[in-house]
This record gives sequence, C-alpha cells and structure tokens, in this order.
Amino acid sequence: MVTETRREPHYVVGDWQADAFRADPADRARAEAGVAAAYADAGLAAPERFVWVPSPARGAVAAAVLGGHEAALRKAGLDDLCDRARADLGEGTAGASVLADVRTRPWEAERTAACSEQGPEQWPRTWAETGGLLWNQVQSLVTRVRGAIGEQARSRSARAGDPMPTPEENAAESILRAATLDAVLGQHDAPWLALFESVGRLDGPLAGLAEAARSSGWWWPYERLAIMSERPCELHRDEPGRLHRGDGPALAYPDGFSLHAWRGMPIPPDFVASLTGLTADRISAEENAELRRVMLEIFGYDRYLAETGARPLHQDETGVLWSIDLPGDEPVVMVEVVNSTPEPDGTHRTYYLRVPPSTRTARAGVAWTFGVDEADYRPQKQT
Repeated sequence: MVTETRREPHYVVGDWQADAFRADPADRARAEAGVAAAYADAGLAAPERFVWVPSPARGAVAAAVLGGHEAALRKAGLDDLCDRARADLGEGTAGASVLADVRTRPWEAERTAACSEQGPEQWPRTWAETGGLLWNQVQSLVTRVRGAIGEQARSRSARAGDPMPTPEENAAESILRAATLDAVLGQHDAPWLALFESVGRLDGPLAGLAEAARSSGWWWPYERLAIMSERPCELHRDEPGRLHRGDGPALAYPDGFSLHAWRGMPIPPDFVASLTGLTADRISAEENAELRRVMLEIFGYDRYLAETGARPLHQDETGVLWSIDLPGDEPVVMVEVVNSTPEPDGTHRTYYLRVPPSTRTARAGVAWTFGVDEADYRPQKQT
C-alpha cells in the first residue's frame, strides 16, 4: 500500500542529490538491511553472505567471474584482477543473479503505476522537477565509471606501451562493461528514486532499494550472495557539477580505482602535473583538441592571446571579441569584458567569456552570455 505522506520535491531532490555524490564509507549494516528488505519484497530469502568490495571496479570483476568469464579475463592478462575476485568471493556458491526479481520487475511495476497515475501530461513535468534535475550529472558519472571499469582490460597493452588493445583485451573489456549492467547502482539510482519518493512510492516494494541506495554504492544480487561496493572516498566537482580536479583524481575509491577529469573532460592522471613550464608553442602543437582546451584554460586565455600576437575581431562599448584559431578544431571565440564593480583594492577585474564560434560582435557575445539576442540586449546598468 502506498502512503500519501510526501515532502516538497525540492527537499526530496536535495536529499537524493547529497546521497548521489556522497564520498564517505558505506553504512554497511543499513545497506545490508536494505538489500535483505528488497529480497523479501521480491519473495526471496535474504542473501546468506554479503561480500564487500572497495569499488565498483572490483565488484564488476567478481560479477564477471561468477558469470563464467574468468578464463577470458585471464586470457587478456587480468590474472591479478581474477585472483583478487576469487579472494573477495571466498568459499561457497552464489547462485544465479536475481537482479530481475529484486530490482528490474518491481522498478518497472512502480514506474508503470506512477506514470498511469500521473497521466501523459503531468508525468514528464514531475520527472523534470525531480529526477530530471539530477539525471545528467549522475548519468555522466555512471557512464565514466562504466567506461573506466572496462578499460581495466587494457592493462597489458598499456604496460607494453602499445596504444592498440589486443583482441583478447577487447573481449575482456566487453565482459567487464556487461558486468556493470548487472549491478544495482545504489547511490547512483538517485534520479529515479527522487521521482519515486516525490510521488509517494518508496514505502512499498522499492523501500529496500532506497535504503541500500542511501547507504552504499553499486551492488550485485545473487540467490545466496550479494556483492556490495563501497562509495567513493573522494569526489571533486566544479560549479556546474562536472568532475574536476587539477591536483589528483576527481573521483577515487578506497582501492585506488579513480577517474581524472578537468571540467568533466577525461585527462591522463599525470596530465596537469606535466604542464609545468607550459608555453604557447606547446599548446599550439598539441594534437588532441580536448587536451589543448585544458592547456589553454590552465595557461590563461589572456596570456595566450598576448604571446601569440592575436588581434581582436571586434570591439565596442560592451567589450572585445577575440578568436583563437586552432588546427583541427573549431576556433575558440571569447568576449573580453571588464567588471564595472571595483575589487577591494580599487582595480577592475577582466573576464574572458567563451561564446559560440559564430559570434561576430562583442555585443552579440555578451548578449549570448545572458541568453538574449543582440538586438534585445539593452543593459540599464552594468554591475
């Protein structure tokens, strides 16, 4: 039975957003109780064992081993990962996966019922006000984690300095990625759980799943065993919510599994540290367009413009429009504006705002940053 006690959507979204991006140890007792409740709601006995692993990467390897893929992983040179998985799983059998019983079927039933209750007009609005507010940031993180889990298969090629993975490594990568699809996403199920809570549907069959999501990371359900993953121990994001850090991993788990990113873009682990002594010539020579953008941001657009002798495209009372032509990439177009409000020392700070490459005037660029057309941009007072 569904109760009607509901909180305002913004409180629900705020709480689930906090859970989605928590970076502290799992509450193991609470998570295990939630999993046991989810099993009970599915008409199943609770798992006989809970196997805790330090990251979803370790969990995916263990799930792949249980799925009968150990030989393929070892053929790809992943003996160390398989040995760890065997140690994690210990003695005893796991039985078959019960993902469909524990998560897929009750989830689909509740979603279908909620959609029916809301109707075709209200349902998308409810999603937009709840789960939709979290979806892009959380799903971007999930996609990155899944990709990095698969990339563990390339370790042998990486050690040999070969950029091309072997056929065996490609097969292992597919196996590990597939294993992530057999997981319940725990804290990263937050967008949908926020929606379900907002419509009063977390007091029924999804209550156990919600409890586990508030308390742990990804997990894999089997008849007699549940593989439970810890949450991250570090998570760094910029203001728009993208993974971002210049002096270490943006996302890290207790076993060292990590992601490095600059404003959401994947970067090599040592990339930022390697930029000591960065020059305009080195930026221009970088062939990877995405890494070149990171280099530009770290170096400073104003400094790059000065050192390359760039000339403005346009100038008016709103600012100066600049363009940086980059080989193999679209030009970086920016509008230079001066803040009319003085700093504490009396100076006026200059900002460089990225605008679309098609921008032709400084006014159009400034107007774009405010979300209006150039003809409609008529500021009464600059601030």
